[in-house]
Amino acid sequence: MSIAHQVIDGAKGSTARAVLKLPRPVLRRLAGAPVVINGRTLDPEIQFLLKLQRLEGPAVETLSISKGRRQVLTSAKLTGGNQPIGAVTDRSIDGPGGPLPLRFYTPRGLKGPAPALVYFHGGAWIYGDLDSHDAVCRVLAEDAQVRVVSVDYRLAPEAPFPAAWDDCWAAWKWITENAQGLGIDATRIAVGGDSAGGNMAASVAQYASTDQSVADPAFQLLIYPRTDLSTDSESRRLYSEGYFLTKAFIELGDDNYLVGDEDKTDKRLSPLHHDPSGAAPAYVVTAGFDPLLDEGKAYADKMAAAGVPVEYVCEDGLIHGFVNMVGLGSSAPRAVRRMATALQRGLS
Repeated sequence: MSIAHQVIDGAKGSTARAVLKLPRPVLRRLAGAPVVINGRTLDPEIQFLLKLQRLEGPAVETLSISKGRRQVLTSAKLTGGNQPIGAVTDRSIDGPGGPLPLRFYTPRGLKGPAPALVYFHGGAWIYGDLDSHDAVCRVLAEDAQVRVVSVDYRLAPEAPFPAAWDDCWAAWKWITENAQGLGIDATRIAVGGDSAGGNMAASVAQYASTDQSVADPAFQLLIYPRTDLSTDSESRRLYSEGYFLTKAFIELGDDNYLVGDEDKTDKRLSPLHHDPSGAAPAYVVTAGFDPLLDEGKAYADKMAAAGVPVEYVCEDGLIHGFVNMVGLGSSAPRAVRRMATALQRGLS
């Protein structure tokens, strides 16, 4: 999901970039008094952006989904910036519901078979596409020196559950089965994603660990993953308003993705309710001011208890959606580059 569905557009984008380059003490004064919750202090860059957000128009969850999608993409382009990459190639494969678009990122200087990351974007299963998460895929590819394959799975309400998951599973199978022809080292393929994409990445890793006909991921990169659709949490209540991802936004996604009598503890929906034993080693990152904080941490703990090697990091001062901010300020870009380092290490 893009960081700012209403944060900045046009001239405000330029203003935000300029302000975020100011000395930290100056930025702190512009952002306002520090916001401290549960011992965590909201990063002043994020606080300033949230302040701008409150001056903007209606929240994306109050718009029609088609208008919201356009706003998500516009904001993502502004906050992601122009990130360098060696090469980008689009292609489609045969998916469960028709053509399934994929985007391949090759970092500069990379030749021959290389490790790869299969990436599922966030967006509550109703927003997001290859373009909304283009910037973060470029940064991960360049900084980790891996090929990245981004998956443009079907969205609800046009294609409700389990369409998105089916597409992600099909993409994983096709990429791993065709790794050699794609210039990918078949023994070093990670699965990852943010938010709803992190949910599906965790689920794909669980399924692959029990299906002998499908290659296991070598690593998981789970970015503030949604891991439990069946229950509430303290962080969901604590950060339900004012920190970009809202209760209304989450409910809008769920209401459009789940349109039948689905069991919300289904393994394809709530990986937290299932045994992760045997799943790939993982880097799990959460944000300190995020409604999904608790369930991301709970899943990292559950994997660790099951014997899965896990590195858990909470980016204390950040909010949900920070991966789409690689073109703004310094705090979010540094966090994304820490992920890239972990990914490179996990696939070495």
